[in-house]
Amino acid sequence: MYSRLLVPPAQKSFFLFGPRGTGKTTWVKQNFPKALYYDLLDPEIYHDFLANPQNLETYTEKEKFDWVVIDEIQLVPELLNVVHRLIESKHYKFILTGSSARKLRRGGINLLAGRALTYFMHPLTAIELGKDFNLEKMLEFGALPSVFSEDDPQKYLSSYVKTHLYEEVQQEGMTRSLSAFARFLETASFSQGSVLNVSEVAREAMVERKVVENYFTILEDLLVAVQIPVFTKRAKRKMIVHNKFYFIDAGIYRTIRPMGPFDNPSGVSGGALETIFLQNLRAVNDYLDLRYKLFYYRTTTGVEVDFVLYGEKEIIAIEIKGSNKIARSDLRGLRAFLSDYPMAKGYLFYGGNHKMYKNGIEIWPVKEALLNLPKILG
Repeated sequence: MYSRLLVPPAQKSFFLFGPRGTGKTTWVKQNFPKALYYDLLDPEIYHDFLANPQNLETYTEKEKFDWVVIDEIQLVPELLNVVHRLIESKHYKFILTGSSARKLRRGGINLLAGRALTYFMHPLTAIELGKDFNLEKMLEFGALPSVFSEDDPQKYLSSYVKTHLYEEVQQEGMTRSLSAFARFLETASFSQGSVLNVSEVAREAMVERKVVENYFTILEDLLVAVQIPVFTKRAKRKMIVHNKFYFIDAGIYRTIRPMGPFDNPSGVSGGALETIFLQNLRAVNDYLDLRYKLFYYRTTTGVEVDFVLYGEKEIIAIEIKGSNKIARSDLRGLRAFLSDYPMAKGYLFYGGNHKMYKNGIEIWPVKEALLNLPKILG
């Protein structure tokens, strides 16, 4: 059990979203041991509430509790109408976990109109792992909690991909397209950390563009993938328009990404390193409520910065390099960005061991930066 950075609200109901396997249920049970708990992955409970959502009120009426937990609320979204009424009429406090936003995004779903806060659970951060933080292991297997307890983490990750991703496609009525989805997943993995060209992915996977667009939406709804937009605010240069794509965990990415004799291992490791930083950035930003919006920066001439965090009072530009030495060219993107946005802070994180300061840019060792993100992000 690792102590998480996420701090629950004291009195208000809340949603807790996150991909399966990130530890939502464990965290809830640890922090709310006296809560009534209903797991919609339990077939009996699922079918009961699906047939009659009003049973929630019947079940809770004579119980003594401080909170009510409904795990995987997206499986029976109609329960939210009952939850809404119980919050209003009986002042119940609910924790509503979910690993997919797909059904909840569809029209007509009651999201409680501000009566519940929204939180997110991410894979483990370097800070949460503490003495167990091992960058090399994280690069290979990612940071889903189970990879730190399983005897065979790669087998767990393979099962995770097959169970959760393929299962969702089947539930969406695409059972005849599983082979197409498999080709899509492998092709999409080559776009990790790159500017996304949906038409090219569709062509390479031999799948229609509209189907590929739907597949990307499924990955984002399952919270296992994210697209990062380009930073264009007050741009002085001509910027590209497409998003960058990432699977949210290095272990998931490397499990999906096929490796052949012509593949460059350093390229795969570079994508995994960016993924680790993205996952840690998103987690720290959410858990500490820093409220940065996340972008990347790339001009049409190829000048690029991996991540730009845009806050109410601050702009932070971050470049990630796996090498243990810094070349002048490694600073090119950050120098261009700081020239256009002189109020911004620039950081380069690299595989070496020494902190440096060059041309207004702070240079940190990768491991040290991951363990000090709250300080860096301020």
